[in-house]
Amino acid sequence: MTTIILSIMIVLLLLGFPMMIPLATAAFVGFYMTFGGMGQMETLIQQMMGGIRPTALIAVPMFILAADIMTRGHSAHRLIDMVMSFVGHIKGGLAVSTAASCTLFGAVSGSTQATVVAVGSPLRPRMLKAGYKDPFTLALIINSSDIAFLIPPSIGMIIYGVISGTSIGELFIAGIGPGLLILLMFSAYCVAYAVIKDVPTEPKSSWRERLTAVQKALWPLGFPVLIVGGIYGGIFSPTEAAAACVLYAVLLEFVIFRSLKLPDMYVIAKSTGLITAVVFILVAVGNGFSWIISFAQIPQTLLEAFGINEAGPVGVLIAICVAFFIACMFVDPIVVILVLTPIFAPAIAASGLDPVLVGVLITLQVAIGSATPPFGCDIFTAIAIFKRPYWEVIRGTPPFVFMLILSAALIIMFPQIALFLRDMAFR
Repeated sequence: MTTIILSIMIVLLLLGFPMMIPLATAAFVGFYMTFGGMGQMETLIQQMMGGIRPTALIAVPMFILAADIMTRGHSAHRLIDMVMSFVGHIKGGLAVSTAASCTLFGAVSGSTQATVVAVGSPLRPRMLKAGYKDPFTLALIINSSDIAFLIPPSIGMIIYGVISGTSIGELFIAGIGPGLLILLMFSAYCVAYAVIKDVPTEPKSSWRERLTAVQKALWPLGFPVLIVGGIYGGIFSPTEAAAACVLYAVLLEFVIFRSLKLPDMYVIAKSTGLITAVVFILVAVGNGFSWIISFAQIPQTLLEAFGINEAGPVGVLIAICVAFFIACMFVDPIVVILVLTPIFAPAIAASGLDPVLVGVLITLQVAIGSATPPFGCDIFTAIAIFKRPYWEVIRGTPPFVFMLILSAALIIMFPQIALFLRDMAFR
């Protein structure tokens, strides 16, 4: 049965079908083989509907809507200008500003692809003009957007939290430490690159200019304060924080900045609706697929075949990192979380691992895979936005991928990188 299901999925993917079709087909075939017919099909349909029933998923379309409003408005530019005013004049400052801007916008949007568009579009021309090579520039933008998957709000963490039953609030807080660690590593590499390549520095901003930039960025900086502060302080649940973000984004871009007009809301709502529909269909069919493979004891069989159940906590974490990293090089991150999380659930439970630590590592791995050849989704977002060939986009990625893998290793060796803030907030 396992071989048949995997073969069906691989064949349909190679034929070019979107991921929801292989997942749904594999679920229906697995149901037929498990129950000997399609007479109880309503059971599978109920499992699919159950996948999109958790109230925590309401946060997904709201965070997508808030990110879409801010991407089309002025928030991203104001954040970029503020970061540039403080570090733009140091060696490698423009590159560091790009990484920091991706982190800040990630704390606003929670989407890697939205970060590529919002930060990459204005900063890539400036980096090229300053003397940075395009492969380095593209790799920096793509991989720095990974931080958006870790810094709250993270759509990946919401999906993982729903599937695994882990507190989304704890996941959000735990992602901050690893996100800042990656930003520090990227910044150090940017400075070293600029020194080695002798990239010219930007003009130094006066303190008056810095103060003006900070004042302009105060409103957009309210997003991470609203999300993290609201959850940390017990004011909001993650779902309520998402609703507050939408309201804040509307007030900011439509009323305060006046960067958008009422007719723009139709286009934004349509875009959000399309993305949300895709996400929820994937979640539904993914839940049905997960139920079938769990009912058929496929996860237990695979884990026993590879000896993961006897590997111990560290061995389980390493296996999880490798599996999710490789899978996301080929498949959409949400699909990977939906499919692989239930497979590893028995080993995670048996080894006594903290599900929040596991969630942070899974989120990090799917973020790395999203920016890694051959088929990382952020790579194709960059190709579409910047109109550059595939090989040029991926040429500069190896150093960044190495740093991201190193950060995962550090989190495994020192779990408090992820758990320190979580323990302060919730223990």
